[in-house]
Amino acid sequence: MDFNIAVIPGDGIGPEIIREARKVLDAVGAKYGHSFSYTEVLMGGVSIDATGVPLTDEALQTAKNSDSVLLGAVGGDVGKTSWYDLAPNLRPEAGLLAIRKGLNLFANIRPAILFNELKSACPLREDIIGDGFDFVVMRELTGGLYFGDRCTREVDGLRTATDTLVYNENEIARIARKAFEIARKRRKKVCSVDKANVLDSSRLWRQVTKEVAEEYPDVELTDMLVDNCAMQIVKDPRQFDVILTENMFGDILSDEASMVTGSIGMLASASLGESKLGLYEPSHGSAPDIAGQNKANPIATILSAAMMLRYSFELDKEADIVEAAVKEVLKKGYRTIDIMSPDKSLVGCDRMGDLIADEI
Repeated sequence: MDFNIAVIPGDGIGPEIIREARKVLDAVGAKYGHSFSYTEVLMGGVSIDATGVPLTDEALQTAKNSDSVLLGAVGGDVGKTSWYDLAPNLRPEAGLLAIRKGLNLFANIRPAILFNELKSACPLREDIIGDGFDFVVMRELTGGLYFGDRCTREVDGLRTATDTLVYNENEIARIARKAFEIARKRRKKVCSVDKANVLDSSRLWRQVTKEVAEEYPDVELTDMLVDNCAMQIVKDPRQFDVILTENMFGDILSDEASMVTGSIGMLASASLGESKLGLYEPSHGSAPDIAGQNKANPIATILSAAMMLRYSFELDKEADIVEAAVKEVLKKGYRTIDIMSPDKSLVGCDRMGDLIADEI
């Protein structure tokens, strides 16, 4: 089968980790007779430097015309680049928000899996992690605080900033259905996370989610306040299966979840809509402090490519092979610096990609 992938290397370590993911995809193609063609797209700081904006209309159209989108990372160090002297709508991360909105990708799936081979990298105690954990954070991606009206103005002589958090019932219902559908393929548990004791938006979120739950009687629904959820992820992560939550809460909780697995460099991410077209990216940022030094961990991007094979291309066997290859390389003791431990073999970004591709 032939697939056209829009590739966005982006900023910082983005080009390095994307290169390794492509290497692995090409190994999959060679093994199973698939052809992956890549069309490079500018987004983020590099797009600002080249075009003056973080995402051009032409770049967005290229993404829309593809079968799927694979993204590295965007952004840089605030205060160390002129990108952040620009208006918020012209900064690198605005390109990420724009492409999610432009592709109507409202559901972000972030797995939090503790690989058995990386238990020593987990910051939690052995009695907490037990035999490991495996849950996903289902984050609503195109609504909420990040997309509401905002302004900064002077009120009574004081600079005053306002950000608006808005959700309607349809936005809540469609992400809830995605969560319940994924839960049906896992352990059939959804924990809906909100701040219903304070926020009207959260009270509506809880009400609509309970209404949707009636369509899925085989899936258990529980509710949890976001501050409690943040504590429970470090106290007992094994209790979770699918965490369903709104945009900002999901942004924060998914990063917390990534760190209890040992390294944010290990965690993949998929952003999906109603169609098969998705955006796949690692959960981590652009890490400009190590860019160009061959220190980046490409595994999160490689696992994101595996999610692309599974969700956009319906190549479950091929996705399984990529995930198995990652586990086998870790089992053999190879580590990038972020997950390095005593008696293991330190390798760079490019070597880790080679090892995984060779395993395939």
